[in-house]
Amino acid sequence: MNEVLLPFWAEVAIAVLAVCGALVALMGSLGLLRLKSYYERVHAPSIVATLGCWLIMWASIIFFSLSSHGFAAHPLLIAVFIAVTVPITTIFLMRAALFRDRRAGRNVPPSVSGLVRNEPLTEEEAANAIKD
Repeated sequence: MNEVLLPFWAEVAIAVLAVCGALVALMGSLGLLRLKSYYERVHAPSIVATLGCWLIMWASIIFFSLSSHGFAAHPLLIAVFIAVTVPITTIFLMRAALFRDRRAGRNVPPSVSGLVRNEPLTEEEAANAIKD
């Protein structure tokens, strides 16, 4: 492989950004272990994934841009895609969990929508729902 010598400032910046990104990802993993309920655990990886991804992205942009003598856009595209999809996915997962727990009669915050019931189905309503 052809080695490219980078300036010292670039090596330091890449190392600091990559290590910080890895530490942020580690904190998110520890949050998954430490937090008790699903509603608490869902925030740790979603928030941390975005920050850790951006730190790694900056390290990748510096490395690939200096190695190839041009701006490397592919890490930026990956980071933008993750920054857009992670919050949307988290919202959908939280809504699905809230809907499931409301239907099961668990103690969760009330719905602000008039379309969602806050109490579990009765046996008759459940039987009718299965028929439909």
